Amino acid sequence: MNNLTDGAIDTKVREKVYEQDYSPKPTIEGVVIVKIRNFVGENGDFSELMRLDEHGESELIPGFRLRQINRSKQYHKAIKAWHLHYKQDEMWYVPPDEHLLLGLWDVREGSATKGTLQKIPLGGGNSIGVYIPRGVAHGAANFSGKKANVYYFVNNQFNPNEPDEHRLPWDAAGKEFWEAPKE
Repeated sequence: MNNLTDGAIDTKVREKVYEQDYSPKPTIEGVVIVKIRNFVGENGDFSELMRLDEHGESELIPGFRLRQINRSKQYHKAIKAWHLHYKQDEMWYVPPDEHLLLGLWDVREGSATKGTLQKIPLGGGNSIGVYIPRGVAHGAANFSGKKANVYYFVNNQFNPNEPDEHRLPWDAAGKEFWEAPKE
């Protein structure tokens, strides 16, 4: 069988044909994706989300000392963005049987990746954690059709009298950032 060329494609669609881009996507300095092993058995599954040393510091993310663990639920079609912290780093985790699109935006002045936007799918059959350093704006969109839980581990306790919760409008990086891919 012979290979095709562009000339073998219907002239009505030929101009619209493009090749999928498989090149590495831009990443943000300091963001760490941690592969979490998910053990699946006949009666369920198990994931060890974070291992800490005797001082409460993460064994995989040096300098990250756990101070609080939180859970948030995001409804279908919800977009929760953008927010950032000045005094806190965090790690996000979504269970493998749920799904969220994590959005990251490096808004740190002086960062080598300042202005970089990054999307990371969480859950969706994968078991990963994402470490988000302070100054990286973040949020999530839920395209999954069901509610999704986000577990996040932080190195600073929340203080309602002095909240380290800084916000940007959800569409500050462009509303198209939060649109589901249409391929």
